[in-house]
Amino acid sequence: MSTVFQLAWRLFKHEAKRGELTIILLAIVLSVGSVLSLSLFSERLQGALTDRSAEFIAADRQLRSRELVDDDWLSKASEFNLNSAYQVSTRSMVFGAKELALADLRAVDANYPLKGSIKVALQAFGVPEATTESPKSGEVWIDSRLFQLVQVELGGNVDIGDASFKITKVLSEIPDAGFSVFNTEPIVLMSTEDLAKTNVTGPGSRVSYKYYFTGETSDLDDYYDWLRPQLNRDVHRWTSIEDDDSAIGRSIARAEQFFLLASLLAIVLAAVSIAVAAQRYSQRHYDPVAIMKTLGAGKSMVQRIYLLQICFITLLGIILGVTAGFILQQVVVMFLADIVEVSLDIWHWRPLAIAIFTGIICSVLFSLYPLLQLFSVPPLRVLRRDINTTLSSKVLQFSTSGIAVFLLMWVYSQDLMISAILFISGIILVVLLLGVTHVLIALGRKLGSGSMGSWTLAWARIRRRAMGNSVQLISFSITIMLLLVVLVMRNDMVEQWRDQLPEGTPNYFVSNVTESQRIGLEDQFAQNNVTGGGFYPVARGRFVAINDEKIRTEVTKEDAEVANEGRQGLGREANLTWGTELQTGNKIVEGEWLDSWQEGEPYPLSIESQIAGRLGVKLGDELTFNIGSEVIKSTVTSLREVNWQTMQPNFYFVLHPKAVENFVPTYITSFSLDESRKAEITSLMAPFASVTLFDVDARINQLREIIDQVSMAVEFILILVLIAGALVLIAQVQASMDERLQELTILRTLGAKGWMIRFSVINEFLIIGFVAGLMAAIANEFSLYMLQTQVFQMEAGLHLEYWVIAPIVGALTVGFLGAIGCWRLLSLNTGELLRKMV
Repeated sequence: MSTVFQLAWRLFKHEAKRGELTIILLAIVLSVGSVLSLSLFSERLQGALTDRSAEFIAADRQLRSRELVDDDWLSKASEFNLNSAYQVSTRSMVFGAKELALADLRAVDANYPLKGSIKVALQAFGVPEATTESPKSGEVWIDSRLFQLVQVELGGNVDIGDASFKITKVLSEIPDAGFSVFNTEPIVLMSTEDLAKTNVTGPGSRVSYKYYFTGETSDLDDYYDWLRPQLNRDVHRWTSIEDDDSAIGRSIARAEQFFLLASLLAIVLAAVSIAVAAQRYSQRHYDPVAIMKTLGAGKSMVQRIYLLQICFITLLGIILGVTAGFILQQVVVMFLADIVEVSLDIWHWRPLAIAIFTGIICSVLFSLYPLLQLFSVPPLRVLRRDINTTLSSKVLQFSTSGIAVFLLMWVYSQDLMISAILFISGIILVVLLLGVTHVLIALGRKLGSGSMGSWTLAWARIRRRAMGNSVQLISFSITIMLLLVVLVMRNDMVEQWRDQLPEGTPNYFVSNVTESQRIGLEDQFAQNNVTGGGFYPVARGRFVAINDEKIRTEVTKEDAEVANEGRQGLGREANLTWGTELQTGNKIVEGEWLDSWQEGEPYPLSIESQIAGRLGVKLGDELTFNIGSEVIKSTVTSLREVNWQTMQPNFYFVLHPKAVENFVPTYITSFSLDESRKAEITSLMAPFASVTLFDVDARINQLREIIDQVSMAVEFILILVLIAGALVLIAQVQASMDERLQELTILRTLGAKGWMIRFSVINEFLIIGFVAGLMAAIANEFSLYMLQTQVFQMEAGLHLEYWVIAPIVGALTVGFLGAIGCWRLLSLNTGELLRKMV
């Protein structure tokens, strides 16, 4: 074994000096480095984003309960090294000296909040500032709106239940206030020590409990494993920010999916470059293997020598790749430190393990078939150079490569859907390209005959090198397709993120607006140069029946104790609106919109498609609602898709105005006001003390910050994928150098002009690049459609501009890389070419 090792080491040093292993080494370095940098950066970024977003639930995990939980649960949390806090919330009337109003009463302990901060102001609707304090016993902090509603001043008193409290702070924001512009009462924050004094949580009250936990992810998971068997799904709910279905939650989920997609493509591209380089390396060693066998080396000895070389190059590539990946992501994190919140102190072992595994799989499986070919070279090749190898099973080659690609994608992503979509897209593209290759051969047969010229010579070479060009065409096309997928997904995602929060996005909502107040509010907006949105009529009603079949409608704590009979309902009151104009961000996916109604027909109703599926509602069903004492019946005539990411009121149910013509509505609207004008809120809303104002400016700003951070991270990932794609193109050009050396030598010997040879080579790559770009654009549409509709839950569309851009860029890029790669050969004279062939 020592002799084999010495031979392998000497051969490895010799090949390293000649540069034979350069492409394989670079490909392994790139695959390992890109996976480590992308994975580590992605996990750190996701951790930072999740930590930021966890402020929206005031903790890492939250346990919601309809009942007071066992004290042992909280004691056990401390045993798992978790911090905890809790909140009790209910609705109660708040009494001022002259007025009263319904409020959202929240009693919190001294540890609340565990994530984020409470924000208070010096005056109602003033500029908020974070505080580390919490309400003391005998104190309450009340929402700015409540100052208007009950007409009190800071330092005054309010009565809640049987107790009286001093107002010591203007409450601007709490982390887990939630976002609901429907029936949102102003918040009152108090200490849990004072809740019993109020006597507002007695029989008949609707009380909810929230328990907050922070700690290491592993400790939180272990605690949940202990807690889960004791939870009642009807009473308890364990949540994290990953369960968040808000705009922020969906943006983070999409970003994570994109990081995963881009990393997968970088791995595939690096693996393809390894396969190409290994093929060339093996072909160049047919003669040395034949000589070794002639001198008595057995097949097993040859196998051990070259397998050791692969081990050497793999080990070196992994070491360099890990180093490069770590340094690269550290540099990027420091460069983006002021924009993207990523901690340099956090280390994740999973990316390192995946990177090493990727390097091993890429180098071994993608080198397997070329090595098997090399091992099967017969000794007779020493005498007959036309003998190459006794192994020619393309099925083995493609199956090995295919299994390796799919294994890498699946292991890395742990997402069968993304892996299958990309893998199937690649297979479809390969099949199409094999057909295109036959067309190119037929064209080459026609265009490659006749008077000698650069274009004629290029087509003749395409026909003559049919197999080699088909491999290059497939490789170029897959590379360009993968780059297009990443580029277009990045553009579409960022565009949709930006569109969800354009300039002028409403940051204040106003509800409980009466018909008489609506006109005054419109005039107030106009006089003060405030950009307002539309007014939507709103009513809260109980959804009670489908086709006269009663459904379950749990609204109060007493209702929850009723036996579960009938079909499933919403479990709460529904927010209803009416009108004949389809809202922005809504799209009819089935049936006809309300404006097609004719007099005498049943009143029409439009329902959001997902809630329709959940409730088992279909077109033609009659739904019954109770609005106060009114019973409203309407027939479902359309299903809508709703873009819930837009910061505007959206509704599950939209009625026709005729169905509720006897009902007096209240309205909801929104408006946008710059941060610099925040102080004007008090005077702006002073004439409308009874309306409810909801400030979402802080949440919009945080969502914008997260989107900006994710967008910057996407730019970094795109650059890495482009580098991987460029390496594949260079590897493909290098793979054809030996054959091109023979062609150029013959052409020069026969007297072909240097300029004609140069242009013929460039034209050959231009043709291949153009076809590859065109086929990549076609396959790109299929891949994008599947990814956007099945994985990213985005609206798909054609990208016809890339049908023009991809062929042109493909031709120019492949032509440029081909010219650069072959330039050294093209610059040699006939004598130098002949000497290189010896």
